[in-house]
This record gives sequence, C-alpha cells and structure tokens, in this order.
Amino acid sequence: MTKIVHFEIPVDDTGKSKAFWGGLFGWQFEAYPGPSEYHMARIDDESGVAISQEPGKRGPRSYFDVDDIQSGAAKVRDLGGESSDPMPVPGFGWFATCKDDQGNDFGLWQSDPEAPTPEPSQ
Repeated sequence: MTKIVHFEIPVDDTGKSKAFWGGLFGWQFEAYPGPSEYHMARIDDESGVAISQEPGKRGPRSYFDVDDIQSGAAKVRDLGGESSDPMPVPGFGWFATCKDDQGNDFGLWQSDPEAPTPEPSQ
C-alpha cells in the first residue's frame, strides 16, 4: 500500500510560515542545508512536513513512499509524466520531484538510512 510520507509547503517567507504551522499544530521545525531555505518537522515516526522557500510558487507537494526510487521515477516517465533524477537526503533516503501527465506536482520517496551525501557540483 502506498502512503503519503512527506508534505512540502512552498512559501515566500519561511519565518511567518513556521510561526503559522508551528502555532497551529505545535510542529518544531529544523533547518536543513541545501540550495534554498528548507525547514522540516516530524509528524510521526514515518512522516514529516517541510516549509521551503520558493517565492511565487503555491500549492503543496505530497511525497509518496516507493520501494525503489529509480523504478518509480522511470514509471512516472513511462506513463507520460516528468521526474527529476533521484537525489539523496543523507542518512534518510532518496527523493524525486515529479509532475503527472496533467502537470500536477508530487514527489516520490524511498527510505534508506545509508543514503550518501551528494557530491559537490563542479
């Protein structure tokens, strides 16, 4: 059975958003390194939520759990959708951002505590 394991909320102002969602549900956000501001909170042992700084973008992105991130991304493409190449989240797993054949954003997630730290871009 596939389940939603992560939920991303794109915002202009991460401070205001952390105050809103933290105040509403009591979530405690932790900053994660990356190319833009990214703050994550655990909902339970198997799921989380993140606030990402993406000015002008609206609409949340849900991430669905898959057994194999590579084959999941390939299947998205085979079905007429789009998928990024899977990327590691060191010590946690792998993700791919996707669009269905109608342009709706979603993501795939594979848990993997041995996911490596990505090599720096050259």
